[in-house]
Amino acid sequence: MATLAAPTPPRASKFPKPERRRFQRVKIDVLGRFMLPNRNEYPCQVQDMSPGGAALITPVSGVVGERVVAYIDHVGRIEGQITRLFEGGFAMTVNATAGKREKLAAQLTWLANRDTLNLPEDRRHERITPQRPFSNLVLPDGQESRCKIIDVSLSGAAVATSVKPPLGTSITLGRMRARVVRHFGDGIAVEFAMLQSEDMLKNNL
Repeated sequence: MATLAAPTPPRASKFPKPERRRFQRVKIDVLGRFMLPNRNEYPCQVQDMSPGGAALITPVSGVVGERVVAYIDHVGRIEGQITRLFEGGFAMTVNATAGKREKLAAQLTWLANRDTLNLPEDRRHERITPQRPFSNLVLPDGQESRCKIIDVSLSGAAVATSVKPPLGTSITLGRMRARVVRHFGDGIAVEFAMLQSEDMLKNNL
């Protein structure tokens, strides 16, 4: 199981490493969007992340030292500065208080281990059958189809549909962003990009 404790400091060397991180990064697969100082927003995918920094795959790279504000699915808002550019993206710091870093470490540990622990559907939240079960499912290319929600919780839903996008595909269910986490006989299971409230489910499905 991946954990996010700060790594043990290495023994001193006369050849200092070019980048020494305070926190261990873990690989996670989540989507988001980010904004540079020009206030334009762009999509991104997290390559790896720690409570102190993140590497983002992006269509646009800024300049080292530039401020970045990012909104990451399941994590929320983070901000920091670009520290390094690489092909297809950049690395950034995460500026946060000690309390925020502790909360972020817990979120990242859960994200890193959810597949290993069989957590994609997050059964921590009670599932209910909605009174109005029919909704619309929209694929990344804009294709839209009618679907039936079998059951739903604050974190995800089981959807009866003949459309079965590949696992990990980002879709829209009603007005909520989600991604496909499982296929079953008559449909798919999806995980919402952000934890919902009961009122949000009623308004957005």
